[in-house]
Amino acid sequence: MIPLSRYFAFFLLGFLLFITSCGPPHIKPLPHEKKQPGKATQRPYAISGKRYYPIPTAQGYQETGIASWYGGKFHGRKTSNGETYNMHAKTAAHKTLPMGTMLLVKNLQNGRSTVVRINDRGPFVKGRVIDLSFTAAKEIGLVQKGTARVRITALGEAATTTRTASSSQPIELKHQDFNVGRFYIQVGSFEKKKNARLLAKKFAALGRDVVIQSFPAAGTQLFRVMVFSGTALDAAKRYEKYLEKSGFPNALIIAR
Repeated sequence: MIPLSRYFAFFLLGFLLFITSCGPPHIKPLPHEKKQPGKATQRPYAISGKRYYPIPTAQGYQETGIASWYGGKFHGRKTSNGETYNMHAKTAAHKTLPMGTMLLVKNLQNGRSTVVRINDRGPFVKGRVIDLSFTAAKEIGLVQKGTARVRITALGEAATTTRTASSSQPIELKHQDFNVGRFYIQVGSFEKKKNARLLAKKFAALGRDVVIQSFPAAGTQLFRVMVFSGTALDAAKRYEKYLEKSGFPNALIIAR
């Protein structure tokens, strides 16, 4: 007769062998889920018959910050690229991204996402990274609260449409150079043009190229003083930081 303690020892040994041999199930990742450094590995976004992928960070553009939206008051007005603003289309305003950039916008507070096309400049408020159309804002649950923390990621159009899901070749993406443009720093915004001219003269005296741009806002006409900061975004960001420390805390980079 086998002692009870030996039965227990056999049972314990068998249980340990069972759990160590089974372990967690191995789940084979799908081709598009495999991590390949430097390649577009996230899922594609089909827009108007074209496929777009998030651009690798080294070549692309990613930013986290506060998003807002604009709607009826601007519906039917001209956007910065000459289009007519349609609050029901999925578009957005950004300060520096090239016009036509396709952008993935993810609401970090609820996980909802949308894809928009940049066709306007703004928002002209410190700390906000993007102004969404009404429809885009509604899609990510932004309309009621008015603002939300988001992450924006530039998308690139696939250069070819013949790539199969099982292919291990990198996806060639067509996109613009996000560091290149004509960048200005907005250093002031005034209701009276004479005040804008006074500030513009101060920067002109320092040898800076300055422009005064008028724009409608909140039922009035404002005049923005914008100082040219170069053709590279990274250099413009450095100049923006310098101006913030030099008495212009609301300095904003804007591409023209």
